[in-house]
Amino acid sequence: MAIKKFSRYAWVTVAIVGLIFLLAFSYQSVREKQGSFSVLLEHYALMAVTIYLLIFLVLLIIRYAVLILYSFMDHLESLYKQRNGPVNLYREDSALPMISLVVPAYNEGLVIQAAIRSLLLLDYPNFEIIVIDDGSTDDTYEKAIAVARERHNIPVRVVTKRNGGKAEALNTGMTVARGEFILNMDGDSKLSSNTLRACIRHFENPKIGAVAGNVKVINRENMWTRVQALEYVEGLAMARKAQSFMRAVNIIPGPLGMFRKSVLQQVGGYDHDTFAEDCDLTLKLLMRGWHIAYEPNAIAWVETPSGLLDLLKQRYRWTRGILQATAKHSHALWQPRKAGINCFILWYMLFEGIMWPFSTVLGNLFFIYVGIQYGLAILLFYWWLQLTVLDVVAASYCVVIEEEEPSLIFYAIMFRLFYINIIDISKVFATIEEWRGHTMTWGKLEREGKL
Repeated sequence: MAIKKFSRYAWVTVAIVGLIFLLAFSYQSVREKQGSFSVLLEHYALMAVTIYLLIFLVLLIIRYAVLILYSFMDHLESLYKQRNGPVNLYREDSALPMISLVVPAYNEGLVIQAAIRSLLLLDYPNFEIIVIDDGSTDDTYEKAIAVARERHNIPVRVVTKRNGGKAEALNTGMTVARGEFILNMDGDSKLSSNTLRACIRHFENPKIGAVAGNVKVINRENMWTRVQALEYVEGLAMARKAQSFMRAVNIIPGPLGMFRKSVLQQVGGYDHDTFAEDCDLTLKLLMRGWHIAYEPNAIAWVETPSGLLDLLKQRYRWTRGILQATAKHSHALWQPRKAGINCFILWYMLFEGIMWPFSTVLGNLFFIYVGIQYGLAILLFYWWLQLTVLDVVAASYCVVIEEEEPSLIFYAIMFRLFYINIIDISKVFATIEEWRGHTMTWGKLEREGKL
């Protein structure tokens, strides 16, 4: 363990030192070409775009700085509670409340048995497993019922229904659940054995309505999935950890979210009118005044798209779904006094969902044009370098805090070089088509059975 920790710190040090040398070299290059950049201030259009991109870059630096600071504060807070916290309300196994695990499944025949059997190994004395077969056309139901009929100490129930979508399946699970708490997950997720114990402790605080888990990539087998592994750690886990410090996580991930059953019933469960039912439900909880925590030690291992087309379909749906959920609660955008922190959360989501992808696409096109028209192609490199520096710093921090693979740091270069550009273009098209009201379908990801 000590060797692994030393290795992580060593790779982080190498990455940071490399950045310092690269920045020093770039600074010298900027000084040598400083006069050439004056062309950007000689035309109103060029000057306007330059100023806009500088403002965006400043906002981005603030975003990264705040997320790293707040996530580190949350990390320190959790360490302090572990060492000096009060006696847990749920310290004894006999006092642990019942938890219902709801597993919605549609055509998950390839992975459903592995998912159920992994749940049977969870370290918790009082829970049940409910599989909701949402009208699958494959052998999902048959495979799930086969596991349920085996002898287990943990009750496994399989409910089959006509296809109605994930939201309806989760609501069905809520209706039949016997537990005081409900853990909703995906049919292709594999949970860490400590998940239930790690999440339940947060509910000792009566203001906590739900707990978001930590989602990690299990199929790290090629460049696409490894870059996504970095994206999940840097873009999702770090953000949720920072938001948790304010008890205002803005998206409870579909693969792992635990709720008070009474709270789910209070808000009417999941709605069917967005393609991001998890985001929509999270915002409903926040608007009702409930706090949402994040538990980094409760891990859901998921299979991510290993091909570009499936990846783009997934991100397209995510983008449109988040925009739909934000639009449903848009009244809070203009009521900062009444909405409080929820107003900031919605503006932050719009920044990440609209302004960020549009600005990076605009920046690339702008500097390509300037490079061709005025011979300042080096500006495109500087633009890429500034964004890459932020990614490498954040990746280095996350590798240490999340105890992740040090190699993920170097995928930050590929992440910024081409991966995020492709994703941002997909997000831009998704935003435009959502604004124009184009119809869309769920676009289910085909599983490869990597659990």
